[in-house]
Amino acid sequence: MAITLMHRRSNFQRLPTKTAAFLPPSPPKTSSFLSFSTSFLLLVLLTIWSLSVLLSSSFQICFSSRKLDSYCISSGALSHSLRHLIPPASNLSRTYKHMTANNEISEAIKLVEEKLHIMRRWASTNSNINCSGKGIFVYDLPSKFNKDLIAQCNKLLPWTDLCEFLVNDGIGLPIPRLGPGWYRTHQYSLEPIFHSRVLNHRCRVSDPAQARLFYVPFYAGLDVLRWHFANASISDKDKLSNELVKWLETRPEWTRRSGRDHMFVLGKISWDFRRVGDGPWGSNFLSLPEMQSPFKFLIERQPWELNEIGIPHPTHFHPHSDDDIAAWQARVASSVRGKLVSFVGAARPESTESIRSVLIKQCTAAEAAACRFVDCGSGKCGEPGDVMTTFMESEFCLQPPGDSPTRKSVFDGLVAGCIPVIFNPFTAYYQYPWHLPEDFHKYSIYVDEEEVRTGKVNVMERLRAVEPDKRKEMRRYIIYELMPGLLYGDAGSQFKRFRDAFGIIMDSMIEMATKLE
Repeated sequence: MAITLMHRRSNFQRLPTKTAAFLPPSPPKTSSFLSFSTSFLLLVLLTIWSLSVLLSSSFQICFSSRKLDSYCISSGALSHSLRHLIPPASNLSRTYKHMTANNEISEAIKLVEEKLHIMRRWASTNSNINCSGKGIFVYDLPSKFNKDLIAQCNKLLPWTDLCEFLVNDGIGLPIPRLGPGWYRTHQYSLEPIFHSRVLNHRCRVSDPAQARLFYVPFYAGLDVLRWHFANASISDKDKLSNELVKWLETRPEWTRRSGRDHMFVLGKISWDFRRVGDGPWGSNFLSLPEMQSPFKFLIERQPWELNEIGIPHPTHFHPHSDDDIAAWQARVASSVRGKLVSFVGAARPESTESIRSVLIKQCTAAEAAACRFVDCGSGKCGEPGDVMTTFMESEFCLQPPGDSPTRKSVFDGLVAGCIPVIFNPFTAYYQYPWHLPEDFHKYSIYVDEEEVRTGKVNVMERLRAVEPDKRKEMRRYIIYELMPGLLYGDAGSQFKRFRDAFGIIMDSMIEMATKLE
């Protein structure tokens, strides 16, 4: 069975969408703070919010069985046009006549890059942190904020039972065909996965007086997920997050620094927690005044917040030990890649912004050995083993944006040693400052999505032109340098040779928390 659920705004809300493409991030450089008028910044911010909210949009849910297809469900009902998140000069000069100074728009883009430079400086390279005086306190929240949401796993979405994906500390049921460490992990299961790891962290303390860092295990993503397709009021959608804030305000640990030494990990995208007014989608959790001070970690970040940091989507691989990682690296490195490129995803025919239809046409027009298209819209992506096999047999993986900038598929592909082809910087380059290097040429191919949209480039030909030696160099970097830091180990995992995504986050946060006054 297949279901497609569509939602559109009325035509009068449409804004011009024919825009110039993003520029990729500038090469690494020494940064200095920028200076321009506060009024201009406010105007740019308002512009971005207006565009992200008012753009005509749709959402799509596809499945062929009770198992949810990770590459088809939308992250949100409103599609967020990527070129509007970071405003390119030509777009704003066309849409807003009073903003015609290209240099000012460039400064706004530089501001976002400046924030990324600052975030990168926060990342810790020390994997042997001494826990003395650096304790982590994990709040024992009332069960309604986490455990009770897991208990509702068969009711979170109206058309499918998520229980098989959320068991086993959030990593789901095992996938024997892929070997040890592989599970049916859902794309929105990061909250219980992270919670189980923090509970076993060697620096965890039971006395909050001994802590420098405080972790709040609120499963806000699962909370907001259950209201996406329910006939719920605004008060229902905001109830649990408002109750959490009130609960925290009774704690002296929170009030001492207004939450600046606290961290949240949220398993959905930032926009799902930033509902505008009485809009139909999402909660207002991250818009609450009390939530401006803590650090928030999400699978997709909002570009203007320094203390909102993007972290990898959970993949299906959750190693227990260094040996598990090394064994998978060897398997991926030896994989025979008979396809030049693959695309695992669904078309977006209702979206004039999407380049997916163009890519699908180019892929299917190529000779059989060149490109493989796995159509998630027809239910072909339900089995992680099939998807991972496709990635492992491909040199390159196309990663066009979907209903929001980021894709879980980027990380699934990287774990399979497949070089991602990125069409918009916000899919990866502006998202993950602690887990992906600033020099994106080391691990990805960038193709301007506007050139694809206007037919100026054939992606198949562009990828054929990448020299075999260059491909090998990039794949080696992905497998041996990047991959370990993109994984989340299982609840009891211990690593000595490698640092997984969780280790990078916690090492960095512990160091930052100890520097707070």
